[in-house]
Amino acid sequence: MLPIPLQKTFTYSVTEEEANFLQKGMRVAVSFGKSKMYTGLIFHIHQTAPTLYEAKEIHQILDEKPIVNELQLKHWQWIANYYMCALGDVYRASLPSAFLLESETIVYKNEAFVDESILADDEFLISEALQHQSQLTIHQIADILGRKKVMPIVNELIKKSVIYIKEEIYETYKPKLVKYIRLKECYKSDESLNALLEELSRAKKQRVAVLTFFQLATSKKPIKAKDLEKAANVSSTILKSLVAKDIFEFYQVQTDRINFKGDTNSLKELNEYQEKALSEIKTSFVEKDVTLLHGITSSGKTEVYTKLIQKVLDTGKQVLFLLPEIALTTQIITRLQYYFGNQISVFHSKYSMNERVEVWNNVLENKTKAQIILGARSSIFLPFSNLGLIVVDEEHETSYKQFEPTPRYNARDAAIVLAKMHNAKILLGSATPSLESYFNAQQKKYGFVELKRRFGNVQLPKIELIDIKEKHRKKEMKGHFSDRMLKLITEAIEEKEQVILFQNRRGFSPVVECKTCGISPQCPNCDVSLTYHKYKNELRCHYCNYQRAMPNSCGACGSNTLDTKGFGTEQIELELKEFFPDFKIGRMDLDTTRGKFGYQKIIGAFEAREIDILVGTQMLSKGLDFENVSLVGILNADSMLNFPDFRAHERAYDMMVQVSGRAGRSKKQGNVAIQTYNPYHQILQQVSTTNYTEMYKEQLQDRWQYNYPPYYRLIKITLKHRDFIKVDSGINWLFRALYNSFGEHVLGPTTPAVSRIRNLYIKNVVIKIPPKQSLVSTKKQLQKIKNTFEAVKEFRPIRFIIDVDAY
Repeated sequence: MLPIPLQKTFTYSVTEEEANFLQKGMRVAVSFGKSKMYTGLIFHIHQTAPTLYEAKEIHQILDEKPIVNELQLKHWQWIANYYMCALGDVYRASLPSAFLLESETIVYKNEAFVDESILADDEFLISEALQHQSQLTIHQIADILGRKKVMPIVNELIKKSVIYIKEEIYETYKPKLVKYIRLKECYKSDESLNALLEELSRAKKQRVAVLTFFQLATSKKPIKAKDLEKAANVSSTILKSLVAKDIFEFYQVQTDRINFKGDTNSLKELNEYQEKALSEIKTSFVEKDVTLLHGITSSGKTEVYTKLIQKVLDTGKQVLFLLPEIALTTQIITRLQYYFGNQISVFHSKYSMNERVEVWNNVLENKTKAQIILGARSSIFLPFSNLGLIVVDEEHETSYKQFEPTPRYNARDAAIVLAKMHNAKILLGSATPSLESYFNAQQKKYGFVELKRRFGNVQLPKIELIDIKEKHRKKEMKGHFSDRMLKLITEAIEEKEQVILFQNRRGFSPVVECKTCGISPQCPNCDVSLTYHKYKNELRCHYCNYQRAMPNSCGACGSNTLDTKGFGTEQIELELKEFFPDFKIGRMDLDTTRGKFGYQKIIGAFEAREIDILVGTQMLSKGLDFENVSLVGILNADSMLNFPDFRAHERAYDMMVQVSGRAGRSKKQGNVAIQTYNPYHQILQQVSTTNYTEMYKEQLQDRWQYNYPPYYRLIKITLKHRDFIKVDSGINWLFRALYNSFGEHVLGPTTPAVSRIRNLYIKNVVIKIPPKQSLVSTKKQLQKIKNTFEAVKEFRPIRFIIDVDAY
């Protein structure tokens, strides 16, 4: 199996000894194509030679034992089949990139070559560059020449014997070594020590270092070089000179990068409602593998999870705890660490590559420190050997679905299949379950348990809707805040309580417009206007990250009357600083949470009450737990409701209920204020009474009427290409072919709201699959149509993307 977007596997030849040594799931380096080296994964060892090509030999074996197990391979195949993507893509997405060695072709100068007159211009450039550098990679040559296709030129140079190339394979994972220091054997006796201290009487700092070493040595623990430098207050050069004098020696010990403090406390006592929910979950697990726990915000779902986790750990099995947002892991880690100490490992994209490799190896070897895995969606790919329980927290979250790049899987659904393969149980928990899961529970496909009381019997927050249309008319708005909202914020801060304000847009304002001619700066690569970020005084595209300085005048008519429309988190933060200059205001969005500890810093500061008002995007809406928050404000509820998507209302409900669930979690009832132009909207009314069942029934009625999930399945097909005419003719051809097969269940072709991203034009077609129609045969037919489409010469360069369950 190769990490390239091809559905099939490839056969290579091995010697008999190699065949006896190799096992399924080991990595081997193989050459593919003319000069590329890839890391292949052994999928099957057999005796049938391929008919269409001659089997090449493998280059080298990279593992002593398999790093991927049979169950994983089975799970990958299921993902590839169900989500209609290439096995190679799933393989590439699953393994930490350090495991995937790639060849970097290195070019060296042939010293014997002298006659430069025979070289063309481009060739001369490379030859000249090689006089300054001993070697170049293909990527560097492409940069020097400023073009993509450089292989023909390189091949010409090889023919003229100006250069020669070698393929190099890089092993990228480096274990972390910690430097320790010890005294040389010859100084173990007392006499030699006295002589040594005499000898060092002039070198004061060296002497201090030696004496400090003895102080530290009393603890009988190995001494780190760093610790000694710190304790003796000397620089590393002093230690080096002591090593040079043969007094000390350094040695290195390999350690894991991720360690959690190991203090295990007994689990919290559950209250009667949690106890009841726990026993109901256990009963439902007897008959059903999947159980949905519908617990309102702050009802103490995490405590119920910990009890279940403990029970599974006692049987010696592994637990996977899936979370939608990396921001959430920071809080849950501290909570679980308190109970389970160092049995926890964390796996998500903010961790470095080396740290992810370590977690992978620990899970593979089933070590004690990897009994509980906390992670975002990618952690379903880890090499579990005996999974006992999967907990999917906030299962309604859209972040569980991967949209770019392939495989476009949904981690919640893939986790259900994974649990089935391991004969494990899976618990889906949420305060606002997704319609599909709730529907499955109602149909008795899943077990269903409810938890309706908040922990400590705190009441749900009071939710009030503020009509900003009225407020604008009565001139009671200050900036983007109504007088009522400001009054509530002031009351909360004066009571020494904290406030969370929610605005699902980062940046200062999404549109900059010229008042004279009405033109606004657009992104050159995408079909969107640029967002203004005041903090850096720049315009930025949130799709392709293009950025440029904020202009002083309009690029079209030259007038300097530029006005900003709309508002994002940055603008709210600045307005608040004017209204409340004496209070600390924080902001949490993509721009402020860069880096591995970005979330921890902000969440930590908010927990420590160093921030009074926290402004943020949807990161704030997920299960975070702050005791001192008494007010949550939603600044513009309408932007969530008026969105061209069949799940817009369900999502808006989820998001608002989740955000309001952050208020009043410990002692007294909290407040939620929602600003809207349309306070009588049915969703806002349902949010204000937190009535999930009513929202569910109403939305389900709509879904039934318009043939949407959970009744019908959806497959979305997207075509992308730089040439608009190509995409257009491609999508029309495709629509006709699909219509012939599936009739009126094909919707389209449509242009999405953002019709061009990164210079690629986008067109969509959606296929709806009725309940009675077989999913498997539909996909087979679709695959046939796709193959025909790709066989047409003019359509070949178009990117063809299939997204199964695209929501």
